[in-house]
Amino acid sequence: MAPLPNAAFLQQTHQVSGTITNTTGTLPGASVTIKGKTTGTMSDINGKYQIAAAVSDTLVISFIGYKPLYVPVNGRSVINAQLQEDATSLQEVKINAGYYTVKEKERTGSIARMTSKDIEKQPVTNVLATMQGQMAGVSVTQSTGVSGGGFDIQIRGQNSLRANGNAPLYVIDGVPYSSEAIGGGITATVMPALTSPLNNLNPGDIESLEVLKDADATAIYGSRGANGVVLVTTKKGKKGKTTFTTSINSGLGKVARFMDMMKTEQYLQMRAEAYANDGITTYPADAYDINGTWDQNRYTDWQKTLLGGTNEITNIQTALSGGTAQTQFLVSGNFGKETTVFPGDFGYKKGNLHTNLNHESDNKKFRINFTAGYTVQDNNQPSTDLTPEAWSIAPNAPALYDENGNLNWENNTFNNPLRNLEGKSLANTKDLVTNMVLSYKFLQNLELKSSFGYTDLHHTESSTFPSTIYNPAYGVGSEYSILFANNTSRNSWIIEPQLNWNRQFGKAKVEALLGSTFQQQNNAQLVQQASGFISNSLIYNLSAASDISVFTDEATVYKYQAFFGRVNLNWDKRYIINITGRRDGSSRFGPGKQYANFGAIGAAWIFSDETFFNDNVNFLSFGKLRTSYGTTGNDQIGNYQFLNTYSTSGNNYQGTIGLQPTRLYNPDFGWEINKKLEAALETGFFNDRITLTSAWYNNRSSNQLVGIPLPGTTGFTSIQANLDAAVENKGWEFTLRTVNFQKQDFSWTTSLNFTSTKNKLVSFPGLETSTYANQLVIGQPLNIKKVYHFTGVDPQTGIYQFEDVNNDGIISATEDRKTIKDLNPQYYGGLQNQLKYKQWQLDFLFQFVKQENYNTAATLALPGTMSNQSTVVTDHWQNPGDSAPYQQYSSGANSAAVDAFYKYISSDAAITDASFIRLKNIALSYEVPKKWMKNVQCKVSLQGQNVLTFTAYKGADPEFTALGFLPPLRIVTTGIQLSF
Repeated sequence: MAPLPNAAFLQQTHQVSGTITNTTGTLPGASVTIKGKTTGTMSDINGKYQIAAAVSDTLVISFIGYKPLYVPVNGRSVINAQLQEDATSLQEVKINAGYYTVKEKERTGSIARMTSKDIEKQPVTNVLATMQGQMAGVSVTQSTGVSGGGFDIQIRGQNSLRANGNAPLYVIDGVPYSSEAIGGGITATVMPALTSPLNNLNPGDIESLEVLKDADATAIYGSRGANGVVLVTTKKGKKGKTTFTTSINSGLGKVARFMDMMKTEQYLQMRAEAYANDGITTYPADAYDINGTWDQNRYTDWQKTLLGGTNEITNIQTALSGGTAQTQFLVSGNFGKETTVFPGDFGYKKGNLHTNLNHESDNKKFRINFTAGYTVQDNNQPSTDLTPEAWSIAPNAPALYDENGNLNWENNTFNNPLRNLEGKSLANTKDLVTNMVLSYKFLQNLELKSSFGYTDLHHTESSTFPSTIYNPAYGVGSEYSILFANNTSRNSWIIEPQLNWNRQFGKAKVEALLGSTFQQQNNAQLVQQASGFISNSLIYNLSAASDISVFTDEATVYKYQAFFGRVNLNWDKRYIINITGRRDGSSRFGPGKQYANFGAIGAAWIFSDETFFNDNVNFLSFGKLRTSYGTTGNDQIGNYQFLNTYSTSGNNYQGTIGLQPTRLYNPDFGWEINKKLEAALETGFFNDRITLTSAWYNNRSSNQLVGIPLPGTTGFTSIQANLDAAVENKGWEFTLRTVNFQKQDFSWTTSLNFTSTKNKLVSFPGLETSTYANQLVIGQPLNIKKVYHFTGVDPQTGIYQFEDVNNDGIISATEDRKTIKDLNPQYYGGLQNQLKYKQWQLDFLFQFVKQENYNTAATLALPGTMSNQSTVVTDHWQNPGDSAPYQQYSSGANSAAVDAFYKYISSDAAITDASFIRLKNIALSYEVPKKWMKNVQCKVSLQGQNVLTFTAYKGADPEFTALGFLPPLRIVTTGIQLSF
């Protein structure tokens, strides 16, 4: 028998190395430690590790989301390991809750989360686009397909009567980022909404997104958390050897869905019938489409001609990272550019630099984290969206260019749509977001931390309408050229000192947090209109204009101060109580009203850890009941709203420009209050291969900040005040995740989220006499339309008919527009699947929405006029006795038909089912085997966005709420990622 090794031999150390993989490839960032010791390391970008270990040691190899692996060394110098996914460890994932982190298992609040793995699969430039269909309770709608356009986000519904009072709070690496628009309106004419501030973020820099929804999660942000909080955490450096990663993506974008419009034969039949109906036998001289002036055999698909171009997309991302156990760094850069689907040389460019530095002292007491991101955007678009003309131009209209290649005006009979390309909408944005966190541990359980943040944004924007947009025959010169210009600058600083303490008392664990916030934001904006230029070449030079108007010229300061705290009690890892509170002070309110208190309590019971369930319910692997109640506030009203304010009148009196009062003083102007209640059940079955979260919430917003009407004798139409009106949002949220298969070479997981929500105006004293009388109804949602009730087409006259509500024989707007149509989604959600087979991975997401929206009738002109139509109107009334959904055609000479048409587009007939199921995203990737490319990790991918839409909606896009603007594009990209 061989002699047993002695103790000295067993303790002798040597270098152990190897590669850590999962079922699809190498696994960077995996933890490798020695059981019972503090020694440890992490795998590098190629999954490789190296550690000093003794013969008798056991390696513990782990990674979040995978089962830990225990491997005895037994004298080996090479140990490779493959980790298997473990659904139960998902409960141990750390969730960012803002001022603190919490395990998924132990959180008492409602927090939805996405990671970089979810984000990187989507070829988008605005991070809000990645959230569509991904999170329960979070509704995101795209407002335009034009590059650099905005998104509307609502977290659990609309709380405020004010349209600009419903934005969530954005926090980037601990720095609050203003949700106020940085431009738009009259200066960004191609955009249907104000410019989204989150365009300034590079999605490739984001490590995770957390959305805080209920009172327990948001109350610690006080007034800023009334509409939910979106936490953005950017990527950080990791210890290990220095690695360089680069990815290149290139693709194409096209309009995904066109309306089915009339072709020439159908269109001319419509026009001829319209004139016949109106008793007109001789076509007017300006009816060029039908009187023989234009070729009646010509056909152009104007949607494809004006909107059918290809949006070419290129995106390059690079990153350099690495570091030691004490110091880690990351430097990354991004450049992306897109062309446009419109004719002409237009495009959108975006560049970004992101850096992060972490350092920890040898004694692990002092830490510093520094993060900075700088983004430049340059957007060059036509000043006019061509979509409305693509829908309206007659299909037999002339060619765009004459035989000499010049714009064709067809002897002054054709208003060439390409004239609009002479005008430009330009926007340039430079944005800096930086943050530094310093922390020091005085004791093992006492830490002092302070966060210092700074943001600096500069945005210039202009839209031009030069005289060259008009037919040269008009003889219009540069004196008719117009410029709209906007210059916005915004900078803010924030300091947040915090004290964290935690202690274990037997079965009880207590965590406490105390902190304060000191913040200031400075805004400056100048919005101008100029006209009467001496030359179009000087259209951007205001000194060359003869007439300059100033719409806005203001500089404002917003100051915010708060004190906040949190106490968390965890008894036996089963019973958890979380109490948060905040006292806010805002400069937007008057003396005595500037401060308010907000707070919440959340509780959770992890009942699956009870002995009864452990012994008797084998299929239940996790179960938690949680509930929360609390208050948050809202001060999204703009600055100085409580003061007497004056502005320049613009009128010259004896050589002096006078002032005029614009707002009345209201010392009682105070906080809007949002009370939130939630109850939820979280369950896991069969070792968490099936997890289900069901949540019910009820939020009520009161003390609404609105303009209360005043008698005209006061000289003001309204005064800003708190109205005793209440808005309620309640609903159900469900999130289901199933691990369908989990084998060594193949795995398949499915995630489903579903939200059913109801918004209601609970009370509004004096609504009937207010300016909201025609907009709101007590007991109904805020996003409603009061419309006529369409009763059909009169079979004898062929004219639309409507309900005469008060039976006075007259159809009037004030008395008969009583039918209510709700434009809020009834429910929405998403179904996501992820399939892995060896080195292959396929992800796809279906987004679904149940809703109503305006149909094509609200978009197009009166059928029969010189404007193309959707083919749906071919099913129309023609002869007495006909039964049809659309009235007779008219050229516009039949006043009864014209009046009925405008009532029709203001009736419930113009609002139809706009529900849809959309293959929102699909991504296929392949990791090239390491043996093919030594020391280089390579992944190739194919990605698609807005791929397919299934809907009965007859318009351009069912999601789209901004009528007459370019719908979202279908985007397909290919990419390659290299790491070495």
